[in-house]
Parts: sequence; C-alpha cells; structure tokens
Amino acid sequence: MTALPNDEPAMLCAGHAACPGCIDALSARHVLAALGPDTVAVIPPSCMAIIAGPQPYSSLKIPVYQPTLEASAAAASGLRRALDAQGRRETQVVVLAGDGGTYDIGLQCLSSAAERNEDFLYVCLDNEGYMNTGAQKSSSTPQHAWTGSTPAGKASRKKSLVDIMAAHRVPWIATASAGHLGDLQRKVRRARALRGTRLLLLLIPCLDGWGLAEDAGLATARLAVESGAFPLLEVEDGERWSLQSAKTRPLADYLAVQRRYRHLTPAQVAALQDEVDTGWQRLQRLVVMSPPPLAPATA
Repeated sequence: MTALPNDEPAMLCAGHAACPGCIDALSARHVLAALGPDTVAVIPPSCMAIIAGPQPYSSLKIPVYQPTLEASAAAASGLRRALDAQGRRETQVVVLAGDGGTYDIGLQCLSSAAERNEDFLYVCLDNEGYMNTGAQKSSSTPQHAWTGSTPAGKASRKKSLVDIMAAHRVPWIATASAGHLGDLQRKVRRARALRGTRLLLLLIPCLDGWGLAEDAGLATARLAVESGAFPLLEVEDGERWSLQSAKTRPLADYLAVQRRYRHLTPAQVAALQDEVDTGWQRLQRLVVMSPPPLAPATA
C-alpha cells in the first residue's frame, strides 16, 4: 500500500476483510487518514461494511454506525444534528457507501438530505455493481459491461450521479481516484474544510467483478482517468465546473484489461469511445461556461 503523509495517522487497521489488492480498502485508508480521528463514519451494507467488520468489532479506529442500505444519508443527518447539539461541530460525519446504496437504493434518501443541505461528506466507493453479492449490475454499471445479472452485457447507460447532485446545487461535488493519490488527498482535505452536503465519488476497480489481476487495481484506475472514462473534476454549487485530468489514451486501452468487456465487438468499442468523447466535450463546455469563483466574504 502507498504510504500516508507523516501528519496523517492510519484510521484503517491492518487485518481487515478486504480482498487482496482491494482498491476499496486503499481508498478508504487515505480518505479516513485525511479526515483525521475526530470523525464518525456511517457505513451501510456494502463491500466497505465487510471491510469494516460486524459490530461491535471494527477495523476502523473511529466510531462506526451501520444503518440499513437505503438510510445512510438520513443516519448521517441525524448524527450530525446530535453532534451539533453536543457542541461537537468540528467532528466530521462521513458516509462510506457503495454504488448500490447510493445510485440505487439510497438515492431518494441522499436527494432529500441534499435538498436540506445537511452537513456531511458522502463518499461513494463506486465499483460499478453489487460486487459482494455476486457482481450483479447496478445503475452505475456502464453500458455493455458483463455482470452476473447481465451475461450478454448491460443494455442501458451508466447513471450520472454527478449531474444529479449538481442539479441539487450542493456546495461541492468531486470525483477522485486512488490512482491519482495527490488529487484524492487534496480533495478530501478541501471537503473537510467545507460545510453542507458534499459528495466525493471514487472509482473502485473491483478485481473479481471486473476480472482483474490482484496487482492491477491501481493501473486500471489510472487507465480509467487517462482514457476519459472517469474524468477527475469538481463542481461547486452546481455551477462552477473544473477538470483536473486530461484524456490522453483511447478507451480501448481501458476496456482491454477487464474481463467484463471481452465480449465486445469492434462496433461496440467504437460506440463507447464516441460516448466518452461526447461526454468529454460536454465537460469542457461546462468548464468554459462556468461563472467565476465567488469572492471571499468580507466582515
């Protein structure tokens, strides 16, 4: 695993239940280290819940609350208000949820919390499927990807959680990857300094579900960014978009390393490349059209 900065103590213990080489555990390790020990985590059923362990045991060195799959944002809202009532306004509340509990089952709850601008950081560990129950598809699964419930490839496109949350005009949204660690750490520190509903979307290449070697997680995460399949970006107040990555490789390089795409025809690869190119052009337009940053408030 990559080393933590000297001023960031490890909040995830060794000996947890993640698969060997799991990027979920690596990502959570750095997110929690950047947030620090004055943090409370909400972890619904997911791969991260398996990694954290069953209550009252935990591989995390901070308090963990495990709600039902659909209730993460509500639980985080309640914890935030309870901490505020105790005067613990600096204590961070973070949700560590998967895409099934975010894009699908927990979306209504997250939307309600975002509408109220509840004060917590919601981290979605997006491995693009229900991976710890048999690698079934979620609405985060990309089009044409093989899953346990789409053996011929998923027919529909991946849902855009960033656009959905931007429409809520929450204070801050970002995408990040453990394959670009400096960017990830910077974004977590920025999220820690903000208030209101914040969303951090992390791409988590699933070794088993995607069909990757045990040592291929980070390389695949980098390919996702470099091919434009997973751009690194930030959105402030639903209006100001910025990009932190460039599209430098063909999408075929990213698809080729994953078993879930080995059934694709050249025409399907070309169609997916066109979709990525179109999405990238849209992002560039959003960046250009973004209003300037707000001026700092004066006394």
